[in-house]
Amino acid sequence: MSERRTDRKNRKKSGKWKKRILWIILLIIIAVIGYGIYLFVNVYDATQDAHEEIDRPDGKSEKRETDVTIGDDPFSILLIGVEDYETDGENGRADTQIVVTINPNTDQMTMTTVPRDTRMEFTAEEAGQYAGYHKINAAYTYGSIFDYGANKLTVEKVEQLLDIPIDEYVTVNFDGFRDIVDALGGVTVDIKEPFWEKNFYVGGEKIYFEEGISTLNGEEALAFVRMRKRDVNNIYSRDERQRQFIQAAIDEAISADSLFKVGEITDILGENVTTSLSASEIFNLQKAYSSMNTSDIKTYEIEGVDQRIDGTYYFLPTEEGLNKASQQLKQELELEEENTNDYSVENNQDMELE
Repeated sequence: MSERRTDRKNRKKSGKWKKRILWIILLIIIAVIGYGIYLFVNVYDATQDAHEEIDRPDGKSEKRETDVTIGDDPFSILLIGVEDYETDGENGRADTQIVVTINPNTDQMTMTTVPRDTRMEFTAEEAGQYAGYHKINAAYTYGSIFDYGANKLTVEKVEQLLDIPIDEYVTVNFDGFRDIVDALGGVTVDIKEPFWEKNFYVGGEKIYFEEGISTLNGEEALAFVRMRKRDVNNIYSRDERQRQFIQAAIDEAISADSLFKVGEITDILGENVTTSLSASEIFNLQKAYSSMNTSDIKTYEIEGVDQRIDGTYYFLPTEEGLNKASQQLKQELELEEENTNDYSVENNQDMELE
């Protein structure tokens, strides 16, 4: 008799524990769903604040015959880093321009740096009374001043240079860059050569970078990607460091730990970041590339020379170098490799050099 009672007690205890376990699992599921909804609402609101379409007649690049679907078709994004601290956030200049292509058919991502000093011709519609030859990074400034659209003109000038469609863009200023890196908890990079750079936020202070693996905070990361005057014979160039940092930042952004930092990151977006990507497109990208191996990212360069023209230093791409970069990007975007480039290498080379 006592054995039966013991069995009943054990079964009751076992049943209670099963119920408790079920309740715990249910609470965890509810918490996960709740957190997921919280993330969605916060990210959606933030991306809505940061969303700014490019003013185009058909809503797409003139170099596209049909629209592209983000996540399904090969497409391009122009990353624009803006320096606007000297103008109180207005009429800044593009300090960095990097073309990113993503091809879901091959799971391939590429990065191509557009040298900020590339010499381009600007029309009166684009630059008003300043029509003529300028560095390509002036497009952001003139687009702001003459109501052409800073991001629009920057995108169009890159399209003109490389003869490819730029489907989307993301623009971030220095404060946004610093704050996002800090919100991620820093970004870890493998520094290839030692160097130093001034701290952008603390006058007179230098930030020293030693060779080896280091986790950079926001201020350090900004100095890391901006230094250009002390490149040692281009052994460790600014362009290389920027591409290296972006790869490391992608790794950090798609890591599991970063999911819990979304709230902090979304607070930064509206004020310091603008993008033509909608909230749903950003979700599609995150879903499609959350397991991306950044070591497989290809990097391309535009070959050319630095020349001084009328007292100003410019970067002049060679015809061969420009065509090579253009054809590589067209292949990644699965476009026909017909050369319709209206960037004039000849006009640049015919100028009197000093």
